[in-house]
Amino acid sequence: MNPLSQERLRKRDRFLDQAVREMWKYDERLQGIDVEVRFDRGVAHLTGEVESAAQLATARALVGRLDGVLAVWDRVRVAGRDPVVLDLGCGAQKQYPGNFGVDLYPTPKVDVLADVSRALPFADGSVDRVFLVHILEHLIDFLPLVDEVHRILRPDGVAFVLSPWWQYVNAVADPTHVRMLDVQTIKGICRRPGSKRPWYPLHASCDGASIFAELQPLSDEAEFPDETELARFFD
Repeated sequence: MNPLSQERLRKRDRFLDQAVREMWKYDERLQGIDVEVRFDRGVAHLTGEVESAAQLATARALVGRLDGVLAVWDRVRVAGRDPVVLDLGCGAQKQYPGNFGVDLYPTPKVDVLADVSRALPFADGSVDRVFLVHILEHLIDFLPLVDEVHRILRPDGVAFVLSPWWQYVNAVADPTHVRMLDVQTIKGICRRPGSKRPWYPLHASCDGASIFAELQPLSDEAEFPDETELARFFD
């Protein structure tokens, strides 16, 4: 698999933008859902405000089913409340203004100083969204962090993962990368033997350079999707 060219990604963004406009016009399930969708190199960015978490879940699910969508990221007000969104290991960049930046080292974007390889300084079920953008590959053992994110997310929360694909040159060109990921790694994270913190894979993909995933915490492994659902993303 070769990485998609920037020109192809731009053209596909234009196609997806038109597809979403038509979907919002004709799909009755989306009527009354006031969400703006913007595409950036295959990633759908959802912003705006909805009346309920169910509306946001509907919008996310329908956008994610479009061919060519690599990820569905959102920062949407629900029932008049701003979401609590963390950017873990943000460094000097947040994914959305208003997110809480968390990092071991201070920068103008960091709001909370914390070592993400240790227990996170947030209460159980207190966070709506967590960004894990270019962070897992830097940790020798990232599973404790994944478990911590599961702990702090609300039941309808979502973790957004972005990491270099193991076969792409940038995955090994950076000497600080100590772990390599594949889409199948995401499957392993979701249902790890012996783990009491399973995940529901809302979306998972690879563009030939990066791995994308959106994961929702499950309280019971019995809620794990069946093989038909998993076949959308995994072998």
